[in-house]
Amino acid sequence: MNAQELLGAYDAQLRARVPERLPPGETAERDGPLVRIFGGPGQGWVLYRDLAGLEGTELDELIARQVEFFRERGDRFEWKYHGHDLPADLPERLLAHGFRAEDTETIVIADVEAIAAEPVLPDGVTLREVTERRDFERIAGLEKAVWGDDGQDSWLPDMLESERTVDPDSLTVVVAEAADTVVCAAWIRYEGDTEFGTLWGGATLPDWRRQGIYRATVAHRANLARQRGKRYLETDASDDSNPILQRLGFVPVTTTTPYVCSPSG
Repeated sequence: MNAQELLGAYDAQLRARVPERLPPGETAERDGPLVRIFGGPGQGWVLYRDLAGLEGTELDELIARQVEFFRERGDRFEWKYHGHDLPADLPERLLAHGFRAEDTETIVIADVEAIAAEPVLPDGVTLREVTERRDFERIAGLEKAVWGDDGQDSWLPDMLESERTVDPDSLTVVVAEAADTVVCAAWIRYEGDTEFGTLWGGATLPDWRRQGIYRATVAHRANLARQRGKRYLETDASDDSNPILQRLGFVPVTTTTPYVCSPSG
């Protein structure tokens, strides 16, 4: 698969895409080339396909407007920067406006047909699709155990529950369980009328890694995407999951770095 063609499909179909139905209280609005999303669980977002050639003073003014908008709301927000974005000095301008860069991830894309397969799990581990609040809270507990107290456990159940409430067909949440313990959790969003299913989550407890559990969740979600008629799978891969996904057949196409701004600065 040609990486440049995959990147073109990703840029055209996923970037700046707003779900057809947003959870109650969540709003998406445009400011020039940007889409601002705010009012939902967790943080706000700034998305775009490109910045329409803005640079210099005009770009600084656009960035400053976003900072002021979210500061007035008292909300943390993320500017989702991609490695092929222009202008080249955008990261420096974001830092100058009070953003901080989080870990860079790799955007990887695969053909659904190449990934869909029968999930293979170690003895004693099962996969289960979940829809209830109590399971979303168990997933938040897993995320906290893996990543530490980053605040995600406070809003992740609300996010998953609200998305399922407003559009239950828009995502599927899967847990891998050993007895009563959630050892891995992941979900897939079916991105509306695009060709993409996008993969999220995938955190695995340290004692359960390197046993194929994460790969099993990928295969299961690929099967679901195939059933929905999706052509591609996409995910923002961490340094841990990127080698696994590339061995499965995912192709790296660009990088993405969250630039985060908090109301306190």
